[in-house]
Amino acid sequence: MRVIRSFVIAFATYSRIPMPPVEWSEENRKYAMCFFPLVGAVIGAALWLWLLLCARLALGALLRGAVGAVIPLLVTGGIHMDGFMDTTDALASWQPKEKKLEILKDSRVGAFAAMACCAYLLLAAALLGEATLRDAPALALCFVLSRALSAWALVAFHSARPDGMLDSFARTARRRLVTASSGVYAALCLTGWLLCGVWTALLCAAAAACVALYYRHMAYRQFGGVTGDLAGWFSQITELCLTAAVIVGGKLI
Repeated sequence: MRVIRSFVIAFATYSRIPMPPVEWSEENRKYAMCFFPLVGAVIGAALWLWLLLCARLALGALLRGAVGAVIPLLVTGGIHMDGFMDTTDALASWQPKEKKLEILKDSRVGAFAAMACCAYLLLAAALLGEATLRDAPALALCFVLSRALSAWALVAFHSARPDGMLDSFARTARRRLVTASSGVYAALCLTGWLLCGVWTALLCAAAAACVALYYRHMAYRQFGGVTGDLAGWFSQITELCLTAAVIVGGKLI
C-alpha cells in the first residue's frame, strides 16, 4: 500500500491527472520520486497519439507543433514551466544568491519570465512542427528521461533551501532506490533511442549529459544548490534539448 500511495502522490504533485486523496506523510512519500518519470510517460503517450492523429488527418505543421507544445502543460498543469519562469527571472536579476532565492519565491511574473516562456513555447512548437509519426517513440522518451534525471538530481545534489518542497522530498526519498530507478529509466530510454537510430541515441545522450552538467554548475554557482523551481527549469530545458536532438537526429538518418 505504501508503494501505491507513493505512486498517487507522485501523480497528484506533478500532474493534473485526478488521483484519490492520500495522506501527505513522510512514509507515503518515500517512493514518490521513483514514479515521477511515469508522468513523463503519460505526456509521451499523449504526444504520440497526437502525432498519430496528425498523420491520419494530414494536419499541417503549425497546428501539429502548437498543440504538441501545449500537451505537457495540459498534463502537468505547468508546474515545471512555473519553475522555469521563476528561475529565468532570478537569473536575469544578477543579484546575490540570497536575493535570487527570494525572487524564486515571488509569485509575480517578471518581464524576463514572460519572454522566456514565449520563446520556449515557440521553439518547442517549431521543433514539433517538424516531427513526423516516425519520431513519436523517440520524442515520447524525452519526457521520461527529463524526469528521471530530475529525480536523480534531487538526491545527488544538495539543496539550496533546507525548508523547501524539493528538500522535503529528498529527506523522505530512499536515495539508493531513487538513484537505481533513475538509472533503469535512463537505460530504457537509451535502448529505445538506439532502436530509433544510433545518431538519435548519441545526440540524446550527449544533450542530456551537457544539460545535467550545466544544471549542477549553474545551480551551485548562482543559488548555492538546487530548489524546486530550479528542478522545473532543469526538466524544461532537458525536454527542449532532447526534442531538438531527436528532430536533428532524424534529419541526419
